[in-house]
Amino acid sequence: MATLTYPVPDPCLPGQESVWSFPRPSIAQPVRNHLKIVYNGRVLAETTAAVRTIETSHPPTYYFPPADVDLSMLLESSSRSICEWKGQARYFDIQSGDKTSRNAAWAYAHPTTSFALIKDFIAFYPKAMDLCLVDDEAVVPQAGTFYGGWITSAVAGPFKGPPGTERW
Repeated sequence: MATLTYPVPDPCLPGQESVWSFPRPSIAQPVRNHLKIVYNGRVLAETTAAVRTIETSHPPTYYFPPADVDLSMLLESSSRSICEWKGQARYFDIQSGDKTSRNAAWAYAHPTTSFALIKDFIAFYPKAMDLCLVDDEAVVPQAGTFYGGWITSAVAGPFKGPPGTERW
């Protein structure tokens, strides 16, 4: 039987959090960072009233209050997924002008009790956006086909997502 090995956490610099100190199962926390998303040259979302979800080995995923999102750019798709901790997510295509990104955002209409903070809040895959900012710092999207984490200088890895990290 193969032994599962985990990476050695990167050292934390002053002011950083290690994703290896994040809990599992994941949790939701309100944050006051200034978050902004630009899509096809337009501000899609901007807030200082987000909720982040954090989980061991993952950079934070940010959920925006619907009031701080340009909902005219979202079209609900038929896609759904199940998170063992949050419940069933519904997905949205993002459209602006002649540009469309399929299933680029998601939300939970009926999250589990532990994630009530994110009810109807909207998360976005940063790799599908033109620009995502946390306190004016450009985000690096979490690698992988399913992950929506936002990597900034405030978090130390290594991060789950690249090939070979699926079992972390």
